[in-house]
Amino acid sequence: MTRLTLRAEALLLDMDGTLVHSTGEVETVWRLWCRRHRLDPGPVLAMCHGVRSREVIRALAPQLDMAREVALLDELEINHTGAAEPIAGARALLAALPAECWALVTSASQRVARHRLASAGLPLPKQLIGAEDVVRGKPDPEPYLLGAGRLGVAPADCLVFEDAPAGIASALQAGCQVVQVGGSKRFDPAVAAVIQHWRQVTVVTAAAGSLQVTLLT
Repeated sequence: MTRLTLRAEALLLDMDGTLVHSTGEVETVWRLWCRRHRLDPGPVLAMCHGVRSREVIRALAPQLDMAREVALLDELEINHTGAAEPIAGARALLAALPAECWALVTSASQRVARHRLASAGLPLPKQLIGAEDVVRGKPDPEPYLLGAGRLGVAPADCLVFEDAPAGIASALQAGCQVVQVGGSKRFDPAVAAVIQHWRQVTVVTAAAGSLQVTLLT
C-alpha cells in the first residue's frame, strides 16, 4: 500500500456511497417512482447518483409538478428503505473528528439525510448542506462553496470525500482537494487518491487546529 498525507483545515463529506452504503436503496426508490409514472428507469438510473432529485425530474420528466414529486421521493426514501449500513470505518472516524472541522454536503434533502445518518448510527454534523439549501446542486460548485463558507474555511483548505462523478466535479470546481471513495479508477485526473473505505483513513488534529489526513491506498 502507498501512504499519502494531505493537510486541510476542514473535511467536507458526501453521504450516499461515501459514508453510507445506499446505492441499491437509491435505485430502488427511483424504480418505484418510475413505475408510478410509467417511465423507463434506464435514463433515470444513469443520472440519479450524486445529484438532487429535482435535477433528475427537470431533465427527464419536466411535465411533472416539481414540488410534489420531490416530496414524494422523500417519502419513498423514508418509507421504502431499510436500515442504512455505514461504510467500514466511517462511524469511528466521525466520532473522533472535532465537530467544528467537518460538514456534510449531500444531494439528499435535510430530512432524508438526517434519517439515513440516524439509521446508520452516524453522528449528525453541526453543518449539514442538503438539497434545499442550494439553488444549483452538484455538479455545480455551489454546494461545496456553501459547505466551506459555513465552516469559515477557504475551499482550497477543504478536503472533500466523494463517490460520484457529479460530486467530484462539484468539489473540484469549488477549488477543493478531493479524495474519491470507491471505484478502481479516478473519475477525474485531479482526484488526489482513491480509497474503498474509511479504515484506510487516519485524521490527526495538529496543534494549530489543522487536520493531517493520512491515506493508505
